[in-house]
Amino acid sequence: MRVSAKSDYALRALIEIAARKADGPVSAEEIGREQQIPHGFLQAILADLRRSDLVVSQRGQSGGWRLARDASQIFVADVIRAVDGPLVSVYGLRPEAVSYTGSAEVLQLVWIAARSSLREVFEKVSVQSLAEGTLPVSVMVRTEDEDAWRPH
Repeated sequence: MRVSAKSDYALRALIEIAARKADGPVSAEEIGREQQIPHGFLQAILADLRRSDLVVSQRGQSGGWRLARDASQIFVADVIRAVDGPLVSVYGLRPEAVSYTGSAEVLQLVWIAARSSLREVFEKVSVQSLAEGTLPVSVMVRTEDEDAWRPH
C-alpha cells in the first residue's frame, strides 16, 4: 500500500487539532506551521475532512478548525477514506466489484484479504491514540516483528 501525502497530511492535521483540544479551534496557519504542511494543500484537505464530517470550521477572530466528534471516534481508516477513497481499489474499483476469469479468479481473494489486513490496523487506531502517542496492543504487536521493519 502507498500512503499518499494527502492522507499523511490529513492525519497530521487531525493529530495537531486533537492535541490542542482544550485550547479551542486551531487555525489552518497554526496547523500548517506546526506540521509543515503547505497552506493551499492543507486548505483542500480540511475541506475534504469537513465534507466527511470529521472537522468543523469556526469563523471569526477566535475561529479555526476543531474535530466534529471525539478524537476517540475518528480512526485512521476514516481519514484515508475521506481524502483518498477506499482503502484498497483495483483500477478504481472496490475488490468485491472486480472479477477475473479462469486461473486468475483467485486474485480477487488477495485484494479482499489485503483490505481486511489494512482494516485490522486502520480501523483500530484512533486520532485520540495518535495524539496521545499510544497505539492499541494489537497494532503494537505488529511493530515488534523484525520482518515488519525490513524493506522487501
